Amino acid sequence: MAIAPTPSVLYNREIYIATLAVQRACLLTQKVFTSKVTSTQSKDDKSPVTIGDFGAQALIIKAIKHNFPNDGVIGEEDATSLREKPELSKQVWEIVKGTRLSDKATEAELGGPVRSEEEMWDMIDSGNSAGGPKGRIWALDPIDGTLGFLRGGQYAVCLALIKDGDVKVGVLGCPNLPASEVDPLPENVGTGGWDGTEYGVKGNSWRGVLFSAALGQGSVSRPLDTGKLLPAKSIQMMNPEISEAKTCESVEAGHSSHSDNARILEKLNITESAIRMDSQAKYGSIARGAADIYLRLPTSKSYVEKIWDHAAGDIIVREAEGWVTDVHGKRLDFSQGRTLSKNKGVVAAPIRIHWTVLKAVREVLEAKDPKDRAD
Repeated sequence: MAIAPTPSVLYNREIYIATLAVQRACLLTQKVFTSKVTSTQSKDDKSPVTIGDFGAQALIIKAIKHNFPNDGVIGEEDATSLREKPELSKQVWEIVKGTRLSDKATEAELGGPVRSEEEMWDMIDSGNSAGGPKGRIWALDPIDGTLGFLRGGQYAVCLALIKDGDVKVGVLGCPNLPASEVDPLPENVGTGGWDGTEYGVKGNSWRGVLFSAALGQGSVSRPLDTGKLLPAKSIQMMNPEISEAKTCESVEAGHSSHSDNARILEKLNITESAIRMDSQAKYGSIARGAADIYLRLPTSKSYVEKIWDHAAGDIIVREAEGWVTDVHGKRLDFSQGRTLSKNKGVVAAPIRIHWTVLKAVREVLEAKDPKDRAD
C-alpha cells in the first residue's frame, strides 16, 4: 500500500520557489527605495500603491506561473493604470527588467527575467483569482505596509499558498528587520530611520530577513541575500509570563484601535508600551520571539481584512508554536474569497497564553458602549 507523503515533503518545492521569489522581489523593492522613484497612485480605498508594488507582483507571479502554471493567484494590484499611463509603466518596467538574482542557475529556476513590458502587464493581471474553498491559490501582497516602505520603516513582501481554503505555505521578506532574533528591535523600527543602504552586513549585524513555513514543517528564518538562499534556522515563539510579554501593533491608528490595545495591556498587567510597526513584519517578529503578542483590533464595523494581509503570517506564527484567531476566538478563514469576511480583527500569541490574552480582548470590547463597538 502506498504511503502518503508527509506535508513537509509534499510542499518542499513550493516553499523553495516561494522563498526565492520573495527574495528576488525584495531586491526590486530595495532598488525602488534607493532610486527614490517612489511616486504613488491611490487605489479605490485611498491606500497608496508604488512602482515597487507593481514590479514585485510581476516578478513573483512570473515565478509562480513558471513553476506551477495551473495555480491561481490573488494579487493586490492590477495593471490597468500601467496600460493607461505609459510614463508610469515605463518607470516600473525599467526596475523590473533590471532585477534578477545574482546566481544565474537560481534565477533560471524562477523562469528568468520578465521578457517585455507587455509580459509584465500580463503577469500583474494574472493575480485576478477570486479565491474560494477549492483549489490551489497563492495570496500575494507585493509590498505590505506601503506607508512603512515609503518612510523607510517596516514593510514585507508576502506570499502564501492556500489549498482548499487552508494555508499550506507562507513566506515573508522583511528587508528592514534585523536578520538575527537576538538583535533587539530598534526604537525607530516602525517609524523609519533606514539610511537606504542595501541589506546585508551593517555594523555588527545583518539587516534583512526571510521567514518561511510549511504545514507540519515548522518555521524558519534566514538572512536575505541576492542569489542563492542562505542557510535557515528554526524559530519559535517565546513563552513569557504575560506581564513580561512584549506586544506589537500597527503604526496607523486606522488599522487597529490603539486605545483598546492599551486597555488590554493594562488588564494583562503589561507595562511596556506596544512596539508599533507596519506590515506582516509583526507576525515574523513574534514568531521568532522578538515580541510575543500581536493585536489588530477592529476600528470599523464595515472594514473587512484582506487575505493577502494575513495568510503568510498566520502559518508562520502557527508553525512557530503560536496561535492566531480573530477577536471572537475563531481561526482565520481563508476560504471566503479575497477577504476574511467571516472574521473580525486578529489576536496572535504563544499557544500557552493565547486564550488568556483573548479573554482580556473580549472583556475590553464587551465593556464598550454598543454603538462604539466594531466587532
